[in-house]
Amino acid sequence: MINWLERYEEQTGGDVLAIAHNGNLSNGIMFPLEAQYDGRRFDTDYVTNRIKWEPLYEITQIKGDGETHPFLSPDDEFADYETWDKGNLDLSVAKSSNMLASEYGREALKRGLEIEAALGTNPYKFGLIGSTDSHTALATAQEDNFFGKHTGYEPSPTRMDHDLISGPGGTLAGWQLVASGLAAVWATENSRTALFDAMERKEVYATTGSRLAVRFFGGWEYTEQDMNSRQPAFTGYAKGVPMGGDLTARPSGASAPTFMVYSLRDPQGANLDRIQIVKGWLGGDGETREQVYDVAWSGDRRIGSDGKLPPVGNTVDVANANWTNTIGASELGTVWTDPDFDPDQGAFYYARVIEIPTPRWSTYDAFRFGIPIPDGAPTSTQERAYTSPIWYNP
Repeated sequence: MINWLERYEEQTGGDVLAIAHNGNLSNGIMFPLEAQYDGRRFDTDYVTNRIKWEPLYEITQIKGDGETHPFLSPDDEFADYETWDKGNLDLSVAKSSNMLASEYGREALKRGLEIEAALGTNPYKFGLIGSTDSHTALATAQEDNFFGKHTGYEPSPTRMDHDLISGPGGTLAGWQLVASGLAAVWATENSRTALFDAMERKEVYATTGSRLAVRFFGGWEYTEQDMNSRQPAFTGYAKGVPMGGDLTARPSGASAPTFMVYSLRDPQGANLDRIQIVKGWLGGDGETREQVYDVAWSGDRRIGSDGKLPPVGNTVDVANANWTNTIGASELGTVWTDPDFDPDQGAFYYARVIEIPTPRWSTYDAFRFGIPIPDGAPTSTQERAYTSPIWYNP
């Protein structure tokens, strides 16, 4: 594959990139730590080529969300979003052998810091996008307009009961398909060249189907005053780097990086619950760690003694497959400074934006066809967006 990509550029004078498919069912071969699936140990050539040709990763799509798994992130109450893991060779083995760590995006970002410390290059320094992975040529990733993976799962009274796959971990039914996702690109103009350039520099983000807007910048001198503009991007670019970039060198006297994040709801969608910043870092002991920070939220909620923000509430009317925007906020934004920054530790930061609960596609199907909701199917969901990370390099 690498030879083909190289030949394409040499013979055409063009530019090419590859987008890695969601790895949540890869049986542990998507993001290995030390060796490839065939046993060959990582070397400088491998890690350099991987990030050169694969600058983006599909973190969410129709076959499950690939950000993280509750087993990997037990302290993250939003970790279990449309998780698919029953297709693994053996889920008990996957957990005990740390197989799952090789399948999810957040863990890959953490592993990339470890590999960089050993080999000098981070092969998993990728931007994040979403895609549908549907085979219908239809851009129908919204819960209220979900046409399934292929023609066998288009809207019908029986599609939720079809078995999708069976594995050692169990069977996945049709209702477990995920109405996801979309790739969002911050380009200088709506042209093929500008879109490709933006993807190559990783100025992209993923959504699970909503068309919400998210801006995320990192620097050393953002202030709250910088958010008092209806166009925060001007200050964002002027004083720092956008999503997908590396923080500039730490200025003398700067204690910690600051991040400016802003989100506007989907014009036809749900209000916003909260904005979170997910941090991963490589500790002095060589072990990676992660932390999720609530940085902006709707209403007058306060973080409790357990460090958690109370739920936003739920207005979903299951019987009528409806909801109201009487909770949440139409926009959220803040400037956040890392309170736990250590200048000697490599780290990444990405923003995760959570919407208020809305009806899941299976709830819409039940209402439209007058059928019961299958046992085990959630009645509501909280759509979200994931930005590409910003990296700090000591």
